[in-house]
Amino acid sequence: MVDILFSFNKLTGINYFKIKRVKMKRFLGLLFLSLLLAMGCSKSSGGGGSQVNLPTLSTNNVSAARNYNGTSSVNFRFFVSLSTVCTNDISVAYTTVSGTAIANQDFIPNSGILTIASGQSTGYVDVSVLADSTRKNNLTFYVAFSNPTNATISGSDSAIGTIQCNGTYMPIDTSSTTGGFSSPKSYPGYTLAWSDEFSGKTLNTNNWNYEIGGNGWGNNELEYYTNSSNNSFLTSGCLVIEARNEVFAGNSYTSARINTMNKQQFQYGRIDIRAKLPVGSGAWPALWMLGSNYTTAGWPLCGETDIMELKGGISSAEIFGSLHWHNNDNSEGTITNQYTTTPGDFSQKFHVFSLIWKQNSVQFLVDNTPYATGTSADVTNGTWPFNAAQFFIFNVAVGGNFPGTVQSSAFPQRMFVDYVRVFQ
Repeated sequence: MVDILFSFNKLTGINYFKIKRVKMKRFLGLLFLSLLLAMGCSKSSGGGGSQVNLPTLSTNNVSAARNYNGTSSVNFRFFVSLSTVCTNDISVAYTTVSGTAIANQDFIPNSGILTIASGQSTGYVDVSVLADSTRKNNLTFYVAFSNPTNATISGSDSAIGTIQCNGTYMPIDTSSTTGGFSSPKSYPGYTLAWSDEFSGKTLNTNNWNYEIGGNGWGNNELEYYTNSSNNSFLTSGCLVIEARNEVFAGNSYTSARINTMNKQQFQYGRIDIRAKLPVGSGAWPALWMLGSNYTTAGWPLCGETDIMELKGGISSAEIFGSLHWHNNDNSEGTITNQYTTTPGDFSQKFHVFSLIWKQNSVQFLVDNTPYATGTSADVTNGTWPFNAAQFFIFNVAVGGNFPGTVQSSAFPQRMFVDYVRVFQ
């Protein structure tokens, strides 16, 4: 008993031997309280009484991709951690709450009481996220915690579950009646030389190369181009290029850029590309070509033909058609013009972006309406490079010198390409 009294004296600073009139019952109560203080835990009175140094509960958010290649669900595990280990059992009620993710549609609802046994520091709640192959924006739901026993809740009383919906199926209206403008499959005096209708399950690598990297691409762009199905895939007879707000390899965004270099190149003819465009702030969709001598001549000596470019967030109803070449004084030569669609903008329906490309002449069209022409006579300080073969590049850039300010909340942004056709 003397040893206990000395220990009590060290813990509390109360000298029992100097307060002899304290009753033993009161002393034992003080001793018990001091021991609880030393352990950092105390029992809750449950009736509104005082609580001393109760441990706190904290939870984690969970973000993961749902299963889109099968039917099995994915388990989201939400950990609940104690600030200190206790000799008491800790319990807390939980229940799932729908957000943009809907119970029984995106996840299986779950509720109950989580108990963290004495001597343990963590527990967890599992939520099953249902499989879905549809590509759409991320969905969120919540796990709400309440009525803790022998503990308090630190910070937010809800954990966030973010479902990444990275499936490769999207229903797309490509019909010529409601989906937007469509071009014919033949023209008088022309023969179809090559096309890609994007009707397969994966991109045809006999036609296309993936470009990989995130070095700014000469324009201070913010994206990293990948070959991931997160950024490009085929669905509903369309190629989809998706720019995403996600950190990857030191870049703040990801996207895709594909080209036909050394696989499909063309000189002259009529080119039709049917596409629906992203218009979010900072998105920079482009359907364009470079001279096939790009690797030896470099840019802009090889010549660049921009069949379509759009400044996302600046003018969503306006696209640009341009030619770029090299002047004798080492400056860049440019011919550019704009086309504005009404009503609405280029994200609402498909449009056909075309070239009629002849020797010494390139004409730009939208929905078969000409709006700009460049000729060799326009090049007075250099050499017209557009009488040589060129290859295609399709991409969605993010930020950079052309579209300017990026609004991260506007992403993901998607460009849909129904087909590309070359007639000669």
